[in-house]
Parts: sequence; C-alpha cells; structure tokens
Amino acid sequence: MDFEHPKKSGFDKRTAFLFLILGLVLLFFGMLDIMSGTVHIPARDILGILSGSSPENRVWSSILFEFRIPKTIVAVLAGAALAVSGLQMQTVFRNPLAGPDVLGVTSGASLGVAIVVMGFGNFFVSRHLGYAGSWMQIIAAWIGAGIVLTLIMIVSVRVGDIMTILILGILFGSATSAIVNLMQYFSQQSVLKSFVIWSMGNLGNLTATQIKVLAASLLIGFLFTLFTLKMMNAIMLGERYSTSMGINVKVARTLIFLSTSILSGSITAFCGPLAFIGIAVPHLARLIFSTANHFILIPASLMLGALLMLVADLISQLPGSGVILPVNSVTALLGIPIIIWVILYNKRLVHVN
Repeated sequence: MDFEHPKKSGFDKRTAFLFLILGLVLLFFGMLDIMSGTVHIPARDILGILSGSSPENRVWSSILFEFRIPKTIVAVLAGAALAVSGLQMQTVFRNPLAGPDVLGVTSGASLGVAIVVMGFGNFFVSRHLGYAGSWMQIIAAWIGAGIVLTLIMIVSVRVGDIMTILILGILFGSATSAIVNLMQYFSQQSVLKSFVIWSMGNLGNLTATQIKVLAASLLIGFLFTLFTLKMMNAIMLGERYSTSMGINVKVARTLIFLSTSILSGSITAFCGPLAFIGIAVPHLARLIFSTANHFILIPASLMLGALLMLVADLISQLPGSGVILPVNSVTALLGIPIIIWVILYNKRLVHVN
C-alpha cells in the first residue's frame, strides 16, 4: 500500500480535536441506541434510571438493564474488535482489501462454533454450562480462526504475490463454509434453525455470562494489539525496513495473527459472522485522520468501528416498525458502498506495491 511514512504524522491538535468529536458522536449514538426499541421510554426517564432514580414504570428498568444496555455494549465491542482486526490484516498483508471475512478468518471461526454447536446437538449448550460453555464456544472460534490464519501464513511464505494470497484466503474461507454447509445438511432441524439465526448476526441475544467472557477475551486481544503497534508501523514499510529496525518480523506477524484470531473469533462466536466492518472502517480512519501511524489508526478504527456498528444496530431495528432485521445484512449494506468508493475514487489506498 502506498501510505506516507508513519513517523511523519504524529498526534497534533487536529488529531485531538477529531478524537474529541468522534467521542461525542459515539456517545450520542450510544444513547440513541439505548433509547431505541419497540417499547417507548421517555429520554428523561432513561437518564433518571441511569442516574439511579426509581422509574415511573418498573418494567422500563428491566428493559434497559437486561436488554438495551447489554446490546449497546455488545455493539460497541463488536464494532471495535472487528475494525481493529481488519486494520491488522490490511497492515500485515499490505493489502487494503484484506479483512477477517475476506481472508476466511471469520469462516474459520464459524466452523469452530459449528463444531461445538452441532456436535453437542444444542446451540444453547453454552448457556446451560455457564462460564465453561461460553469459554468452550469462544475457544473453538479462536482455534478455527487461528487454523485459517496459520494456513494463510504458511502460504504467504511460499507465495510472494499478495493478491494471490488474498485469493487463497477467499478459497480457504469457501472451503470452511462448505464444511459448515455439510454439517447443517446433516444436523437436526431444531439445531439448524438456531444456527441459521446465529449466522445472520445478533447483538442482543447474549447472557450476562457471555458478555463477561466476551469482554475478557477482547481485552486479551487488545493487549496483543497494543504490544504490536510499533511493529505494525514498521511492517507497513516493508520486511527489510522492519528487520533494519531490529524487529523480528515472524514474531510480529505471529502476535498480530494471535490478536486477530482472538478479536474476530470472539465476536463471531457470540454475535455471528458480521461482515465488511473489518474492511471498511480502517479506510474511513485513514481518510478522516489522514495518517498511517498505527498509534492513531488503532484507536480511530476502534471508535469508528463501534460507531458504525451502533448505526447498523439502529437501522436493523427499523424504528417504529417493531421488526428487527439481521444485523449482518445491515453491516454488508453499509460496508460494501464504502469499499466500492475506496476502489473507484481513492486509488492511492488500493495501489499495491
């Protein structure tokens, strides 16, 4: 990718101002997401409940704390994790079209979940087993995502052309999807129905235990990301430059792959395969902040990913209709135009060295 040198773009007043605006917009849409739903709750009552006051209707408190706030938290976590994992993939493969879903990482995670779900014959086994079931489901997704990434990493050693690696990643994803389809074909009807609903994407169906496990696993993934920020700046400028900076490229790639597997695998395990957030958001972050510095791009992608997922969740609820659309379809409809626009009108970002 033809980006400017990361060190040329540091944290200045403009960057601070953009982060401030982005934070306020994110807070606004977070509140809007909490206020949205089939049951109308006045804004002043929501603020009162959040500040600890007794609501006029006790049911409102249950709706907020048991459904809407957890769903908003999950939307923020999902958008942030997918956007960061997408940025990591684009940096490692030096390809603006790389992302967890394009490279087959999401499909690998889906295969891990499918094995657990259909293998145990009940999609809600993780609910019955509490923390053990949740960790089992999420670790299965990590392993599935990690296997696909390992295959891609092995291929990338033998094949230098990054477009070929991208195509091979798509093929790996198709192969794992084919295995999942075969498992669905031979599964029981009740399990199949639950799995199909999961595959459409859902932000509001997680238990408190699952949210805690999800948050803990994402924390691990983000810690790996923080540890590799300097490495990503160097990798983006080429393997030879990274080596001259004293960076072990193989170790750096392994850490980044671990982070990506954990972040994208965790979200896929509980929310389903959410597409295009990981590809589209890093481009928005680069365009808005005009930088290639990952010390800025990572928090920018994190916040923009959370924001875009909140917007997707709001749209999926079709305000006033009482109908909830599959959030996976909404993220695709939001993300695809951004990617097409990047390809057609911003050739600097899609140029491959």
